[in-house]
Amino acid sequence: MIIDTLSSGVRRIPDFEVAQNVYLLQQGFGNDELVYRILEQIKEQQMAPYYDYITNELKIPGLKFDKGLYDKLAQQNTEKIAELKKQLEKLAEDDEGELEILKVWTDLLEYYAAIGDKTNALATYQKTFELAPSTGSKIDLVLTIARIGFFLDDKLFTKKYLDEANILIEKGGDWERRNRYKTYLGIYLMSTRKFEEASKLLIDSLATFTSTEISTYEQVAQYSLICGAISLERPDLRKKLIESPEILTIGSDSPELVSIYNLIKSLYYCEYQDFFPNLIKTHDEILVKNKFLRPHTNFYMREIRCKAYSQLLESYKSLSLKSMAESFGVSEDFLDQDLCKFIPNKKINCIIDKVNGIVETNRPDNKNNQYHALIKNGDSLLTKLQKYGAAVRLSGAEKV
Repeated sequence: MIIDTLSSGVRRIPDFEVAQNVYLLQQGFGNDELVYRILEQIKEQQMAPYYDYITNELKIPGLKFDKGLYDKLAQQNTEKIAELKKQLEKLAEDDEGELEILKVWTDLLEYYAAIGDKTNALATYQKTFELAPSTGSKIDLVLTIARIGFFLDDKLFTKKYLDEANILIEKGGDWERRNRYKTYLGIYLMSTRKFEEASKLLIDSLATFTSTEISTYEQVAQYSLICGAISLERPDLRKKLIESPEILTIGSDSPELVSIYNLIKSLYYCEYQDFFPNLIKTHDEILVKNKFLRPHTNFYMREIRCKAYSQLLESYKSLSLKSMAESFGVSEDFLDQDLCKFIPNKKINCIIDKVNGIVETNRPDNKNNQYHALIKNGDSLLTKLQKYGAAVRLSGAEKV
């Protein structure tokens, strides 16, 4: 069994390439070559529990359960687990130190994680966590369990252990572990459609990236661009993404980045004729092929179109539907129908005069907006003051 160990000492387990390949096959992007690759990865890493899960529970198209293969893998698992447990027994008999015992328990936990056995990994984690002598080693263990959640795309499970990791980090996590956690949390937030929060973490993590056990540097850069494109204001698109030293180091023409990078450039430089071609490429090459992003594809496509339309309309009080359609390189009928998806819920502040073929903007008055914002913030402040006053009175009552 081959498990990559990174320079940071964090093992690349589970193997996210396996999960991504299985996802592609599940979504219909696979072929016989991909099926062969998945089976070879499963054999190489002795993933009996995961093989059973994807064939009997997920029932991935193209992957049929082979009892002979499963029995062989399960036997390999049994032998390896027995070997590790025997080591633990010997260490106990020889009265070895806690660190030696902890290492073997950690090896057992990581083996369960590597083969996709969540149940036994959790049981082993409890014992390993008890033996961990420092906050740093506890954080490493919690993040290992969180990676199982990412691997199986179990969001509730992932959130639970990311929360536990955060509690430990606040108690005394070092710089390296804080940075690793930042990447984990950013990916999780992106997977739950919190693109703005994810954008801040992922962009920030690029400069100090060490989390290669969960993602490649190029992939985190891609995620930063995806989240930033939809959440950042126009000036920040250039500062934080287009001219980002980290992005430029990778190369904006790299396969992972080219479509979304060009999409962002078309927005920033108002090159609207390039917007839809790059949006389609981003959809086909990134959004639908990533298990964290695919559930949000339709939402993302709507929001990014709304952003582009709103940006163009900001410069005009009115313009012809024909002119706007020509700017985006689409038909008037398409643009008319697309704008009508956003106007009723005021995602775009405009109306369409269909008789004259005119799009008229009706942006709210800025002073009116400021007034309502002031009222809202004032109410929020009063609520906080009332809660504070109640807490002070309660505290005084307790002393009496």
